[in-house]
Amino acid sequence: MTTMNGYDAVLLVSFGGPEGPSDVLPFLRNVTRGRGIPDERLAEVAEHYYHFDGISPINQWCREVLDALRQEFRVSGIDLPIYWGNRNWPPMLVDAVTQMTGDGVKRALALCTSAYGSYSSCRQYVEDINAARAAVGDTAPVIDKIRHFFDHPGFVGGFAKQLEKSLAEIEDRSNTRVVFTAHSIPDVMDECSGPEGARYSDQVAEAAALVAEHAGWTGPFDVVWQSRSGPPAMPWLAPDINDHLKVLASEGVDTVVVSPVGFLSDHIEVLWDLDNEAKDTAAELGLRYLRAGTPEVGADIVGMFRDLVAERVQGAPLQRLGKLPVWDPTVEGCCPARRPPAPEKSRTR
Repeated sequence: MTTMNGYDAVLLVSFGGPEGPSDVLPFLRNVTRGRGIPDERLAEVAEHYYHFDGISPINQWCREVLDALRQEFRVSGIDLPIYWGNRNWPPMLVDAVTQMTGDGVKRALALCTSAYGSYSSCRQYVEDINAARAAVGDTAPVIDKIRHFFDHPGFVGGFAKQLEKSLAEIEDRSNTRVVFTAHSIPDVMDECSGPEGARYSDQVAEAAALVAEHAGWTGPFDVVWQSRSGPPAMPWLAPDINDHLKVLASEGVDTVVVSPVGFLSDHIEVLWDLDNEAKDTAAELGLRYLRAGTPEVGADIVGMFRDLVAERVQGAPLQRLGKLPVWDPTVEGCCPARRPPAPEKSRTR
C-alpha cells in the first residue's frame, strides 16, 4: 500500500442522512441517541424530511464529491484510496474503519464536511471517529481530522459564486440586505469553542465577510442563526433569521438575499428552515426573498479538499484568506461541550 508522508488513505466523514421515508425515524434516533428525546418529538421533526420524500441530499452530495475527488487525486499525484463513513446513517463510520483495517490501512486523513470549530461541528466528529476505531479494536488505523476550512479560497469562492448569481437577479439594490446564516448552537458551546472561546461565531463572521468581499458585495450584510433545537430556557446564538427578517422589514429593507454559509451542502435544515419557514416569514412581511445556493460540487470544493489533503501528505502550503489563527482539531479539549470545572483551589478564592 502506498504511503504519503505517513498516510495511506483518506476518509470522507459526513453527517449522513435518510434516503427514503422508512429511513427517517431510525436516522433521527441515531442523531439524538443518548438524549432521551421521545419518538413523539422526533415525529414532528420527521415531517420536515417527509416534505422532501424522506430524502436528505447529503448522501448523494458525498457520492458526487467522492467521484470528483478520486479523479482530482489522479491528476494531482495523490496516490491514496478514499473511503467514506457517516456519523448517523449508512455507510457508517464503523463499517468504513472496519474495511480500512481489513485493507491494511495504518494511518488515514479524515476529510470532515463541517468547516468550523465547535463541539458539534468539530469535536463530535473526532469523538465519533475515535468511537469507531475503538469498536474495531487495536488494529484500527490512526485517523487524523483536517483543519477547519471556513476561510479556504475554494470554500469562500464556492459561496461567493452562488451569492453573485442571486445578486444578479436584483436590478435596484438600494434597499437590499445580504444575510448569512449558520446553525445556531448554545451560547455555552460557542464560549467553549477554541482555546480563547467564541471560535465558532468568529469563524462564521469571518467567512461571511470573505464571501461578501469576493462576491463584490459592498452593501450591508448581517450574520444570523437558524435551526436552533434546544430547550427555550437555554440561551443559543441569536438573532434567529425569522426574528431578524422582522427587524429588516421594520427598517425599510425590501429585498433579502440569504446565503447559508454555515452549510457546505443543502441539508434539510437549509431546505426546510430557509426555503420554507424563512421564505414564508419574508412573504408575510412583504420582503422579496432570494436564497443563494450552497457551492456546487465543482472546481472550488473539489480543489479545496485536494488542497487540504495535499497540505498533510505533500507538504503543500496552507491556502487561507482569513486572519483567525489555525487550530489543530486533534488537540484534546479544543472544543468541549462545556468548560471543565475550575480547579478546587480557584473556586475557593
